[in-house]
Amino acid sequence: MEARQRLVTLAELKERAAAAAPARDAWAALGGPSDRTQLKVIAEIKRRSPSKGDLASIADPASLAVQYAGGGAAVISVLTEQRRFNGSLADLDAVRAAVDIPLLRKDFMIDEYQIWEARAHGADLILLIVASLTDAQLREYSALSRELGMNVLVETHTPGEVERAVAAGARIIGVNVRNLKTLDVDRSVFADLAAGIAAGALVVGESGVRGVDDVRHYAANGANAVLVGEALVSDSTPRERIAEFMAAGAEEIAARS
Repeated sequence: MEARQRLVTLAELKERAAAAAPARDAWAALGGPSDRTQLKVIAEIKRRSPSKGDLASIADPASLAVQYAGGGAAVISVLTEQRRFNGSLADLDAVRAAVDIPLLRKDFMIDEYQIWEARAHGADLILLIVASLTDAQLREYSALSRELGMNVLVETHTPGEVERAVAAGARIIGVNVRNLKTLDVDRSVFADLAAGIAAGALVVGESGVRGVDDVRHYAANGANAVLVGEALVSDSTPRERIAEFMAAGAEEIAARS
């Protein structure tokens, strides 16, 4: 971030953000107040991860994004963090030019500069990780995002973090079942954490989606959406896989209604 700040000032970013097309409504795309009968998919463009290493080369993120959109993805997540995930803002720019659905700028947000940067590059949704921010930062960054027309996905990992997200007024809350310290995945914790989220908020299941059974597990235990990366970038037919996940999730949501 500091390297980018030397190239583009905050004042320049604010000018670019003001000139950008209005943000798309990710809240509505993910179900909002009315469309809770379908499981939504946030499809991720992700080349590598700290836990798994290299996942896919993804030479053309725009082409992959078009396949995601064609499969029915509600939102596309673009990893822009370089050192750990081999992503970039250039990927976000390419995807923004290729699709017209909401985009999540996926990075470790620790400064307001990144939020202005996200909007300037066409993001409609940002990620705030409760574990890495103070309560004051959660409120401040959420408020700034709303001022810029963007929504916020607030990521949690523990009951205490869920309480903090709810207290901060988060409307889209992600429950990540990956332990940040060990990087192990434990899908069994999802149900208890999701149960602590206030009615009305959208619940996103994060990590551990390998196939239909995992999608069913999240949908049966309160998820309105799932964020899927590795299972899609490593699949030769991501369009079909998204449609399959959505169908399985809808069945589970209907069963719990």
